[in-house]
Amino acid sequence: MSTDLILAIFHHLGVFTIAGIIAAEWALVRPDMTSEKVRQVARIDALYGIAAGLVLFIGFARVFFGLKGSAFYMQNPVFWAKISAFIVVGVLSVTPTLLFIHWRDKAKSDPSFVPSAAQIASVRRYIKIEAHVFVLIPILAAAMARGYGL
Repeated sequence: MSTDLILAIFHHLGVFTIAGIIAAEWALVRPDMTSEKVRQVARIDALYGIAAGLVLFIGFARVFFGLKGSAFYMQNPVFWAKISAFIVVGVLSVTPTLLFIHWRDKAKSDPSFVPSAAQIASVRRYIKIEAHVFVLIPILAAAMARGYGL
């Protein structure tokens, strides 16, 4: 198996993992959240950070060690649009992550803690926007793989 294929497999698995985590967060962050759901979403969000870091690392490994070579990517505006979408998703995830950490800490000290309806609504908005921007990443990847942007 070639290095390029191994990197591509792990890169795609990471992207699918992130999509699953975004969906899980959307499903868990609801008006009827319990203290247990707060702890669960905080654990899942930690995996989100790990998966995003791995996708970024493996993605850049593909750029420099993959079959197409860095010149293919560095001059391609579709690649940079994809990187930009990834960055936007990352920035959007900061507010929910900080709230999840805060909620988790509150739930540790007060087992009956549940977030306010306003906080839940705010986090759901962020997750919804993240999901919509995230969809652009595989769309741009598919376009780039087919030579768009060159």
